[in-house]
Amino acid sequence: MTGASEQSGFLAVDSGGSGLRAVIGTTERGPLARRASGEPVRTGERGIDPEDFMARLVPLAGALTAEAGAVPLTTVVIGAAGLASLGEGLRAELPAALAREWGVRRVALAADAVTAYVGALGPRRGAVIAGGTGLIAVGTDLTGWRRADGWGHLLGDCGGGAWIGRAGLEAALRAHDGREDGSARLLACAEEEFGPVAGLPGALYPRLDRPAVLASFAPRVAACADGDPVAAGILRAAARHMADSAAAVCPSGGEPRVAVTGGLFKLGDPLLGPLDEELARRLPQARRVPAEGDPLHGSVRIAAELSAGSLTLPVDGRTLSVTTRSGD
Repeated sequence: MTGASEQSGFLAVDSGGSGLRAVIGTTERGPLARRASGEPVRTGERGIDPEDFMARLVPLAGALTAEAGAVPLTTVVIGAAGLASLGEGLRAELPAALAREWGVRRVALAADAVTAYVGALGPRRGAVIAGGTGLIAVGTDLTGWRRADGWGHLLGDCGGGAWIGRAGLEAALRAHDGREDGSARLLACAEEEFGPVAGLPGALYPRLDRPAVLASFAPRVAACADGDPVAAGILRAAARHMADSAAAVCPSGGEPRVAVTGGLFKLGDPLLGPLDEELARRLPQARRVPAEGDPLHGSVRIAAELSAGSLTLPVDGRTLSVTTRSGD
C-alpha cells in the first residue's frame, strides 16, 4: 500500500489576489497538509509570471513536505485567477518547470472559476455563481465549459461586490445632490466610511485598487436594506444580474444543480433572499444546493481525480488544460 501511495502524490494550489494556498496529499490518504503564502504572483508582459510562480511555490511545497512527510509528487493542479486571459506563460512553461523540480508527470492548469465550480459542485452538471469583488458564472454539461460575465468592474462583474458598492455610492451622491432615487441612509454611511462625499471622486478615481474600495461599501448597502427601499432595490438588481448570468451558463435538460460561492455571499439574507427568488424564476428546473467547498477544495478534487486517472471534467486547453509527460 505504501508503494501505491508513492505513485499518486499530488500538490493542489489556489492562486489569487491574496497569494497562494496549497495542499499536499495522496489519492489513497487524501489531503495531508495545508499551507498559505500571503503575496500574489507577479504579472508581466506575458501575463502571470511562471518564474515568480515557481519561486513562491517551491518553498511552500517544501514546508508542506516537511509537515506531511515525503510525498513523491506525480500530479500538480493549479487553479489561478486570470488564467484564461493571463495564463499564456504558465501554460507554456509551468509543466516543464514542475517536471524539472519534482519529476511531476501530470499537470492541470485551471481557471479559478473552474476550481470554484468543482469545489462547489464537484464533477456534476450545473452552474456556479462565484462572487467577491467581481462576479462570474460558470457552467458545464460535462462536455464543455461556459462562462458569463467576469469582465471586470468597468465592463461587467454585474451584481458583484464592486457593482453593489458603486450603486450604493451612486445612491448616496443622488441624495447629496437632491436628485430622485437617492438614499439618505446610504449618504450617511458613505460619509462615515469616506468623509464628505463631494471629495469622493477625487479620492477614488486615482486609486489602483478602485474595485476593492467600491466593494468595501457593499456590506453597508446590505446593512441598510432592511427599511431602505433604495438599498433593497440595489440588492434585488444585483440578484437579477446574478440569475441572468447563471441562466446563461446552466445546461438545459434534467435537474442541474446551482450553487453560489465566494465572500460576497457573506452579506447574507439581504442578498441571498432576493437571489433565491430570482433563481427560482429564471431557472425553475434547477436545484439550488449549498456549495460543498471553496476553490482550493476544487483543486484538490481535480488532483485526486487526475492522480487516479479518472478525470471526468471537460478539458479545453484554456479554461482547463492537462499536460501528461511520458513515464505514466
